[in-house]
Amino acid sequence: MLSKVLSASLIGIDAHPVEVEVDIATRGLPHFSIVGLPDAAVKESRDRVRASLKNIGFNFPLKPVTINLAPADLKKEGSAFDLPIAIGILSAEGVLAPGSSEGFLFTGELSLDGRIKPIRGGLSIALLARQLGLKVVLPAENAPEAAVVEGVPVCGAESLSDVIDFLNGKSALPLTSVDLSGVMSENSVYEEDFSDVKGQEHAKRALEVAASGGHNVLMIGPPGSGKTMLSRRLATILPPMTFDEAIETTRIHSIMGILRDRQPLLATRPFRSPHHTISDVALIGGGQTPKPGEVSLAHNGVLFLDELPEFKRGALEVLRQPIEVGEVMVSRAAASATYPAGFMLIAAMNPCPCGYYGDGRHQCTCTASQIHRYRKRVSGPLLDRIDIHIEVPAVPYKELSTDYTGEKSSDIRGRVLKARQRQQERFNADKIYSNGRMKTRHMKKHCRLGPQAHSLLETAIEKLALSARAYTRILKVSRTISDMDGGEEILSHHVSEAIQYRTLDRGHF
Repeated sequence: MLSKVLSASLIGIDAHPVEVEVDIATRGLPHFSIVGLPDAAVKESRDRVRASLKNIGFNFPLKPVTINLAPADLKKEGSAFDLPIAIGILSAEGVLAPGSSEGFLFTGELSLDGRIKPIRGGLSIALLARQLGLKVVLPAENAPEAAVVEGVPVCGAESLSDVIDFLNGKSALPLTSVDLSGVMSENSVYEEDFSDVKGQEHAKRALEVAASGGHNVLMIGPPGSGKTMLSRRLATILPPMTFDEAIETTRIHSIMGILRDRQPLLATRPFRSPHHTISDVALIGGGQTPKPGEVSLAHNGVLFLDELPEFKRGALEVLRQPIEVGEVMVSRAAASATYPAGFMLIAAMNPCPCGYYGDGRHQCTCTASQIHRYRKRVSGPLLDRIDIHIEVPAVPYKELSTDYTGEKSSDIRGRVLKARQRQQERFNADKIYSNGRMKTRHMKKHCRLGPQAHSLLETAIEKLALSARAYTRILKVSRTISDMDGGEEILSHHVSEAIQYRTLDRGHF
């Protein structure tokens, strides 16, 4: 007896349809085989399915059973094929009514007692079901995230018995629905706020400029000066996530299985802070079967690299492509995948190995050669992609002990939104959304300087020996500061402030 059940396999962040074909022969010795490029987890479904059927009161067929996962040349991995394989076996045995599984896409991992356990990528699978015009039967814990996709009937199942009764018409599986506007507002609340940060007004201003123009930032200062605290609050002043951004970000986190329990949508901008011992594969993505890395998990959010010079040189160098183009292409022998990686890079470093160079309260114990080697760990091509360099000095006790609180994130975000709106109107035809993404042709058109601003920038380049790299970054940041002031012309005080954000190029750091 032959039966066919539809399921899905994940490649990158997309789900691809897989037809689970089950053939149970009437003659021959008992045998169970799975073909169609299954990985170890798929092959082990034999034992999970057998135990599940036995424990809910069904006998596993003592006959030759062949499972084919088509298309056969597509790599299949994970435990999500347990449920469709069990449904296929029951259909082939005549336990389920003929044709009852048509029009459905099944996915889920089976526990030995018949419960259906959560899987990865429920949102991507729901998007595939909408494309194919199918209903989805998946674990109840994945149902809220799948129900975010409009136009797809989503049935969340707690156990295999519930699915069998549903297909035989004995009971119903409840359709899962979510209030999209309520989910967006409920999940868009940040725990941190800029008002928590005391002092560091210069750094706060620089981060506001960075958020307004989508610029990458490097913060330099001694330990305990507040670099990490400031970085964690940057996401709170970025523009709110749109629904499309939330869907795209949630898909990546769902693929990696790191969505919080019952969280249907990730509506806050992600903040990722990998340890400096991370490998280049974990940072950029990859593996034998490609998986997203930290740069993709930070998509539409912030990637924070603390202790930047301590990262491996190879790990830092692979950041060049995603910073430049906003996506990562990972190619391996088994498969190739492209992942989105549109993030803001915020990096932090000490001024020297001991951390106290230039700090008036501590004496630096590093030699000149040690300081030089320490700074050289960060390559010029990477610094070329960071627009703003700022110093973050230690906070004096007077500012720490005061009851004064700074501006709230909501107030700063209001100004950021106005600046971003001007940029969206300016670049609407160019498909870029911030000044930080400007190319040379955009700068020639939108970053023209007046006589005074031109004279000031020329003097700064000559007196401070600024590089051509610094010149383009200053123009971009000046354009953003002008947008924050609501003007179209770049004035001399805009250029002056942008020059102050080139600490490494000015040479006094």
